[in-house]
Amino acid sequence: MGHPKPKMRQVVDWRAAIWAGIISGAVFLVVNMILTDAYLGSPWVIVRLAASILMGTKVLPPPATFDAAIFSVALLVHLPLSIIFASLIALVLHRWGMIVGILGGAFFGLALYFINFYTFSAIFPWFFPLRSWMMALSHLIFGALAGGVYEALEVEKFVPVEE
Repeated sequence: MGHPKPKMRQVVDWRAAIWAGIISGAVFLVVNMILTDAYLGSPWVIVRLAASILMGTKVLPPPATFDAAIFSVALLVHLPLSIIFASLIALVLHRWGMIVGILGGAFFGLALYFINFYTFSAIFPWFFPLRSWMMALSHLIFGALAGGVYEALEVEKFVPVEE
């Protein structure tokens, strides 16, 4: 008769998760720069906000202009967080395909907005004034894109399940 087929489970493609974080993080940053430029008068508001996590409030006062050091610190904060969040999306949603990746990712992005602006604002109170549709929309786009990019780049791998 032969041996029964072993049960298999799908594993996360971490390379795809990292790329999903980099790509969706870059788009998130650009979308926020466009929105803050249009509605707050400077594309550098969001960059300075990200940098303030490490540098403190001294980087926030106007004018919100370009500064290479602040931009570098913002990327140092933003890109690893984007990779971590995209990896969480991949970990939770990797088994269900493109539509669930996009919709589930969008839900995760929106949840991330609420966590960032309604809980972390207790630690970083200067985030509180930026609670808005702009930030909610950009977080939703980040999550949807992270889930979709992950699913598009994922190479499905399966490993045997030990019983």
